Amino acid sequence: MSVVPNAGDGKVTVPALVQRKSAADSPSAKIICLTAYDYPTARLVDEAGVDVVLVGDSLGMVVLGYDSTLPVTLDEMIHHTRAVRRGTRRALVVADMPYGSYHTDTAESLRNAVRFVKEAGAEAVKVEGGERRLELIARLTEAEIPVMGHVGLTPQSMNALGGYRVQGKTPDAAEQLLRDAHAVEAAGAFAVVLEAVPRELAAQITRELQIPTIGIGAGPDCDGQILVINDLLGLTFAPAPKFVRQYANVGEAISNAVREYCRDVRSENFPSDAESYHSGEVLKRRKLMHIDC
Repeated sequence: MSVVPNAGDGKVTVPALVQRKSAADSPSAKIICLTAYDYPTARLVDEAGVDVVLVGDSLGMVVLGYDSTLPVTLDEMIHHTRAVRRGTRRALVVADMPYGSYHTDTAESLRNAVRFVKEAGAEAVKVEGGERRLELIARLTEAEIPVMGHVGLTPQSMNALGGYRVQGKTPDAAEQLLRDAHAVEAAGAFAVVLEAVPRELAAQITRELQIPTIGIGAGPDCDGQILVINDLLGLTFAPAPKFVRQYANVGEAISNAVREYCRDVRSENFPSDAESYHSGEVLKRRKLMHIDC
């Protein structure tokens, strides 16, 4: 029986994730990814056994309240990545490069990626786009910064795509997605996210590539899966996409807990005497001194 690298204990590394591809017939080879945006969440998902923690620019929508990922700044991403890194021991920490941080010249893009590694402790970065990112991905990997690609529905391109829509549904679009995925691999990326892609196309890409594919709305045939942690926990304020499976309703639990707290404070049931500090002998001595006077 073959041993699946980093499938259990031990630090997850980029080379070990790539090796999972050769063990794809083993259920334990599946790569488990989740987003996280702060220290406590990162620590919880890391200790639960997630392989990759992505500090996604989705934080703009689920944490910062923006309407899209486009307003997220480089400094905001570095701030959150630094917090996630402090809470992560086993999982590989990947940081999204936000819109505008790699869309101008390659030299500036490289400087921005270096900041993620040096200032935030990221172990890899993720960039959106296929063939048009060839030069960038090659330059980053040449600088020894591991890169995760992202093709299909690329949220940073929502204005050009006309919104959040399934990609690759026509023969021409499917062919372009295949070219994009192969381009990302050829440029040196160690993995590629396939978002909102028909299952059949995602399966074909997965068969053709030598690097792992990570699906989100791309069916079960990818080498791994990723979800936004807030969607998984029911901690959102908008309807979840079709591909999301909600495993808990943390939003409802929080609301109920806060309502109960409000009731207890108003009814003077909180804090109780047991939840209060007492002065003990100090107060008794003060009373004695007052009587003596």
